[in-house]
Amino acid sequence: MARCEVCGNDYGMSFEVHAQGAVHVFDCFACAIHRMAPICEHCRVQIIGQGVEFEGNWYCGGHCARAEGKVGIVDKV
Repeated sequence: MARCEVCGNDYGMSFEVHAQGAVHVFDCFACAIHRMAPICEHCRVQIIGQGVEFEGNWYCGGHCARAEGKVGIVDKV
């Protein structure tokens, strides 16, 4: 069993996420999202889907990036 780094639950079915040279332990996807999902620079939502990265900043989509004055970003359909 391993302890979730977000909520502290010691759970037999916890899992590890290996990202950017670090290992994170979570007991559920909700805790993993809470800790690891980037936050949109415009609307402040946690980005669970693809998102858009522009000059080191994350946005939930092209509409939020454009609202922050970023040009040349289009959503894929």
